[in-house]
Amino acid sequence: MKLLAIEGSTAWLSVCAYDARDGRAIAIERERSGANASARILEFVQRTLAQAGWTLDDLDGIAFGSGPGAFTGLRVVCGVVQGLALGSGLPVAGVPSLVAVAQAAWRAHGVTRVVACLDARMHEVYVAACRRRDGDWLVEAEPAVARPDDVALHGVASPGGFGAGDGFAVAPSLATRLGLTGVDATIVPDAVDVAALAAPAFAAGRGRPAGDAQPLYVRHRVALTEAERAAGARM
Repeated sequence: MKLLAIEGSTAWLSVCAYDARDGRAIAIERERSGANASARILEFVQRTLAQAGWTLDDLDGIAFGSGPGAFTGLRVVCGVVQGLALGSGLPVAGVPSLVAVAQAAWRAHGVTRVVACLDARMHEVYVAACRRRDGDWLVEAEPAVARPDDVALHGVASPGGFGAGDGFAVAPSLATRLGLTGVDATIVPDAVDVAALAAPAFAAGRGRPAGDAQPLYVRHRVALTEAERAAGARM
């Protein structure tokens, strides 16, 4: 089963050609593209497929990081996924970006309890708590946005776990307050992990129509006031 995966919920853009039969990336493009993601994403898709020796007709599905994350990046990714899937008749599957962070932490460190935390700008973080069980991730605390001092992992039976994501770089005291055993603030959601997490859904025939490629929002505000922009605030 051949999948294309796209992740652009942070400043990093990644696109992966993934062979789910043996669980490996055939080709991948990554770049800290930031606001340039919209100009780079189709080029990344074309280069990744070319490196893998695939075309859209060879694919069985398109996976994408659904957020939460940067508003513009998520809209660009979902728009591209919808266009590619609609034009090729392919199913899609969204993967929450915080769960992709947990998967990346497991891949890098072998940890099975992860508090995933990403910088949400505006002095806030996106956060979720995940536990790996039987090869899958159980989300114990659903994705939420909060100021670091207000983060509360509702639904988590006991404190602890491993912290992953750049939210711990902007709020380093959060790890201590949550009683975490370790932190890797360099981890970002990546297309490889999005593909690995989406593969079981495609294998089970649970891919969705192209129009269902929609962002996951946990913040109701998606724009800044003129005063906030003038002060240098970012979302």
